[in-house]
Amino acid sequence: MTVVDDRIEMADTSDERTLDMMFEWLEPTPEGFKVEIAEGNIYMSPRRGTHWQISLDLVEQLRAGYPRRRLMSDVRIDFPGRLNGFASDVVALADGATPDAKGHWRYQDVEFVAEVISKDTAANDYGSKKATYATAGVPVYLIADPYTGTWHLHTIPKDDEYRSVLSLDSGTPVDLTGTVVGLTLETGDFPRD
Repeated sequence: MTVVDDRIEMADTSDERTLDMMFEWLEPTPEGFKVEIAEGNIYMSPRRGTHWQISLDLVEQLRAGYPRRRLMSDVRIDFPGRLNGFASDVVALADGATPDAKGHWRYQDVEFVAEVISKDTAANDYGSKKATYATAGVPVYLIADPYTGTWHLHTIPKDDEYRSVLSLDSGTPVDLTGTVVGLTLETGDFPRD
């Protein structure tokens, strides 16, 4: 074998990371932590009480329009783009959604995503994750921010942005009746950090 042959053989074998590989490296995840990969970067954040209270409140309200099996929290879904494996705080799936061959839910079946802001990962929720959700065509993206006492509703995805954004104070209902969700979410009980 020549040096050229060796280099060709090396070029043919890829050492490119995959989401599955990266998540395997992180097992077992420390108890009480959430792990996500956004644009190839690994984020581990502890679950806070405020965070869980808001997530649970949203799940309970979404049960008025979604059966339990179509609601997820902190479950890995791979989104388009380079190495985006999110464990979104709250996800509502379309009727008929089924896992893929690997047992993962498909981003194409996501109708609603909510993220509750954590200080360490806020830039992702307001930035790269929002762009990824828009690129994926997620019709409704809600950000709840317990630090500012506000929520931000993003609808009408086009390319990597949402064309409609509404930001109001917690306590003001989130009217989703004109969206695929078809509900109004109350935010008066959202705790503050």
